[in-house]
Amino acid sequence: MIMIESVLGNSADPEWASRLSGAEIDLVEIDQWEAQKSRFRKTTAKGAQVAVSLDRHTHLCDGDVLLWNAQALSALVARIELRDVMVVHLGDLTRVAPEIAMRTCVELGHAMGNQHWPALVKDNIVYVPLTVDRKVMASVMNTHRFEGIRYEFVSGRQVVPYLAPHESRRLFGGAEGQVHSHAHESHAHIEAEAGRVAHIHAKPATADHEQTSPLAAGSARDSRK
Repeated sequence: MIMIESVLGNSADPEWASRLSGAEIDLVEIDQWEAQKSRFRKTTAKGAQVAVSLDRHTHLCDGDVLLWNAQALSALVARIELRDVMVVHLGDLTRVAPEIAMRTCVELGHAMGNQHWPALVKDNIVYVPLTVDRKVMASVMNTHRFEGIRYEFVSGRQVVPYLAPHESRRLFGGAEGQVHSHAHESHAHIEAEAGRVAHIHAKPATADHEQTSPLAAGSARDSRK
């Protein structure tokens, strides 16, 4: 049994991204809810038994480095599966009468409130983390048939790069790890199946570069049909 009592760093850090490049990686794969615990036992992707015992109120983030062997060039890294997110597009409401747009937004908020769904509004998009089966959420949306609103379901990892850190924490409780936009300098991409660092992304940031979510580019289908 391997005891883990601290986090060494995160694979998204440039220093660790460089250090892990080409290293042999074993993964501790946990879900978003397990990540909120400071103590648990788990079997790694390669079959090792680990016991995680972190300080109270401390939890793992995606990409956290738990063990590092410089001689063997091997590491143990946390891989956290984020829940899916329902993305509600409000952009089409700008093309309807103001009174219809206001009524629709109030009705949408009322419907989500009745379901006790947490939500994050950014620009003209509402992000709703899945708290129940997506079929249930789709049924609620389809029942109301909100005028001028489209929605879709996407993976949590697809949403994270376009959120500020505090916004990401509201959706995922901090399990998403370090929040990076596509303009950051570098990060390590770890292939879960191969257990190795596959490649390092390097993209220079520009002062006038502003991230726009591809989800806002009209890629969503109208799921009310």
